Amino acid sequence: MTETHGSHITRTFAAPPEAVFDAWVTPATFAAWWGGSAAEVPLDSVSLDARPGGSWKATMILAPDMRFHWRGEYLEVDRPNKLVLTTTFQPGDARELLTVRLTAVDGGTEMRFSQTGGNLSAEEYEGTTVGWRAVFDAMDSTLAAKV
Repeated sequence: MTETHGSHITRTFAAPPEAVFDAWVTPATFAAWWGGSAAEVPLDSVSLDARPGGSWKATMILAPDMRFHWRGEYLEVDRPNKLVLTTTFQPGDARELLTVRLTAVDGGTEMRFSQTGGNLSAEEYEGTTVGWRAVFDAMDSTLAAKV
C-alpha cells in the first residue's frame, strides 16, 4: 500500500551522493542547512549518532521566543544510498518518518525525500513540503560552498 499523505520531494544536487549523505549526518554541515535561511541551528545543539538505533537532536531558532527542539532516532543508515530516521519536536511518542534515498546521476545526486507518519493533516503536509523545499535550498547552498 502506498501512503499518499506526506511530504514527497525529488531534488538534484550538484554534489556526489557521499557529500549529500554526509550533509545529513555531519553536525557542522547539518547545522548550516537544517533550518533553512530563516533559522539558526547552533552547532552545540546538534547531536547526530548516525547508526541504526542511534539518536539525533538539534535546536532550530526562528525567533528569540520560537525554538524547536527536534529529536529522533536513526532506523536505517546505508551510506551513501539511504537514510531513514524519525523526527518530532512535540512532547509524547508520535514521530514522523523521514526517508532519504540518494542516487548518482549525471552532474550530481538525485535525492528522493519523504516525510510520512500520519501525524499531520493533508494541509499540514503541504506546508511541510514548502518548508522542506526552503531547507533543501539551504542544503544546496551549503553543498555548493564545500565544492
